[in-house]
Amino acid sequence: MIEAVGLTKRYGAKTAVYNLSFQVRPGAVTGFLGPNGSGKSTTMRMILGLDAPTSGHATITGRPFRSLPNAPRQVGALLDAKAVHGGRSARQHLLSLAQLSGIPARRVDEVLGVVGLQDVAGRRSKGFSLGMGQRLGIAAALLGDPQVLLFDEPVNGLDPEGILWVRNLMKQLAAEGRTVFVSSHLMSEMALTADHLIVIGRGQLLADMSVKDFISANSADFARVRTPDTEPEQREKLTAAIGEAGGQAASEPDGALRVTGLPLPRISDLAHEADVRLWELSPHQASLEEAYMRMTQAAVDYRSTNDPRAGLQQAAAGYAPQGGVPGYAGGRPPMPGQEQPNPYAQQVPYGQVPAAAPGAGYPPPAQGHPYGAPASYGAPHPYGQQPAAPMPPTAAGAPPAHPAPAAGHPAPAGAPAPLPTPQNEDAR
Repeated sequence: MIEAVGLTKRYGAKTAVYNLSFQVRPGAVTGFLGPNGSGKSTTMRMILGLDAPTSGHATITGRPFRSLPNAPRQVGALLDAKAVHGGRSARQHLLSLAQLSGIPARRVDEVLGVVGLQDVAGRRSKGFSLGMGQRLGIAAALLGDPQVLLFDEPVNGLDPEGILWVRNLMKQLAAEGRTVFVSSHLMSEMALTADHLIVIGRGQLLADMSVKDFISANSADFARVRTPDTEPEQREKLTAAIGEAGGQAASEPDGALRVTGLPLPRISDLAHEADVRLWELSPHQASLEEAYMRMTQAAVDYRSTNDPRAGLQQAAAGYAPQGGVPGYAGGRPPMPGQEQPNPYAQQVPYGQVPAAAPGAGYPPPAQGHPYGAPASYGAPHPYGQQPAAPMPPTAAGAPPAHPAPAAGHPAPAGAPAPLPTPQNEDAR
């Protein structure tokens, strides 16, 4: 059994896990759910002794992980499928783990067969796909035939056949009396695999109950009722009868009724008494995903929004999109937190440079520029002093006039100053 008591973990000013207490019992698959950044991986690391809690403690079979004798033979874990030396083959990787834990070498071939990697056991792991890496990580967790198993996103990267295999494997391990603790974001898989749920949000416990109780507590069941589409008066009669009986009927987009507050037999009796024919009368129970979304909606740290530029084409030169906001690149103001558009990123006639805003200048070159100080023809260089006026036009047939070269760059009269030879970092 896994037990956490008052687990708290702080990283500076950020609290990743706060006062978290729960138990993971043997004989059942316990799902560990929560939004990204809620502290699931941190909690698992504290259980396995990889992170020291700021306060509280976690035990496995009554002892901290670090004090367990020959821990790999009692606890198996998959936290990071990429924690493998890429130059080693799958068999070499598992054999090294087995030798460190005193596990017979024959067990390596057994777990390779369990996870389906026996045909690629001699291949270097750096050439493995994401799904193959997950299978190798599961094999490492099963290597010591442990009684306690922790898996963090075990189906990540697996194909449908692999997902089904992991689901059946978890159930089989739990049926053997083992403690199985699984973290996942796939609600459909958790609904089919888990018997019990522990849900956290922003590092705090939100729920610790069975899957069935979790769905019931965080969703509202309803009945879907449909009357003949060609007879709207029957729909109105049924709606009135449901309201008089204490139920609520709401219209669905497809014309059906969503009825709450009344059981299906009562709805059927009301329709019969009102002489209303029913085309559909079906129960609807919320899925685990619906219940999970409802519970954790206030604990989501990373919430997406609609892209204000979605469906818009880039503005052509000198053209602002219809409905655009003048003065902003692309016709749109910047998103919150973005920098203002560069005031110098504007189109100007050839041979001219944009005028600088009052009090503004071009930023100085970054320190350690790979080619040294940028070349300059003189004043009109973007890293030099901003000119006050465009270059003067030239007479027909006469060579173009060039500004005076900058100090340190002599040039023949009437000719541009030569560019300095670029220098790399080593030469400087």
